[in-house]
Amino acid sequence: MLHLTPEIESLIDRALGEDLSIGDPTCDALIPPELQARAVMVAKSDGVLAGVDVALAVFRRVDPTLDACASLSDGSPLSPGDAIAAVSGSAASIMMAERTALNFTQRMSGIATATRRYVDAVAGHDVRIVDTRKTTPGLRTLDKYAVRCGGGHNHRRNLGDGILIKDNHIQALRDHGLSLADVVRKANANAPHTVRVEVEVESVDEAREALDAGAEILLLDNMSPAEMARAVDLARGRAVTEASGGIDLDTVRDVAASGVDLISVGALTHSVRALDISLDFG
Repeated sequence: MLHLTPEIESLIDRALGEDLSIGDPTCDALIPPELQARAVMVAKSDGVLAGVDVALAVFRRVDPTLDACASLSDGSPLSPGDAIAAVSGSAASIMMAERTALNFTQRMSGIATATRRYVDAVAGHDVRIVDTRKTTPGLRTLDKYAVRCGGGHNHRRNLGDGILIKDNHIQALRDHGLSLADVVRKANANAPHTVRVEVEVESVDEAREALDAGAEILLLDNMSPAEMARAVDLARGRAVTEASGGIDLDTVRDVAASGVDLISVGALTHSVRALDISLDFG
């Protein structure tokens, strides 16, 4: 269950403002204020549910008198025809909240569904599927929650969550005469004692250099599964290994077989396909 923090409530208010800031002349013209109705959120395709609590909060925000309740919880598998939630009360209020409620739930369920596919694809391997910071601006909290609903795990929420030395950091410092090892040692020297140092490497030789300099996590970027397996052997007992870069459902199982601890997949959030969910009256 998602805890509706002030941040999420603010997201809901901003989303509703996009639709309702100047009212709804269609409902004003057609729907009598006293007209009551009941509507059900229904899955139209297979997937994994996420965001039902956000949807219910949207309905209640538009009209606190609406009776909105969930039939299924986040993380539940969905099949076409499954009833997700029901809302009853003012017909006009339900219609005004409909699109915003569905937008949240469809996107979040799409993320959860994509994540579950990756998790299922690596079943049997001791590896975690993790997200990235490639999220929709402003929606990171919901995007990352949806990943967890699908059985995945969260990487850094923001830049302050850890030290991750990527190619641009390395190149910028190389232009000033620092080697990869120098960069790792500099990070270790300046890092808070509670923060681990992760570094992106693109070859087995770079992995060895970073490990010898004290890297605690290796980000194996765009390496073949065979190269990853060699890097994993080097890192065993010394550092956590994370695979990243262009990994999809066709390749993720081979990557998992390399023995990496983590597989990060930006596509979970940056190009997700919304799950088909509708709100049916009657």
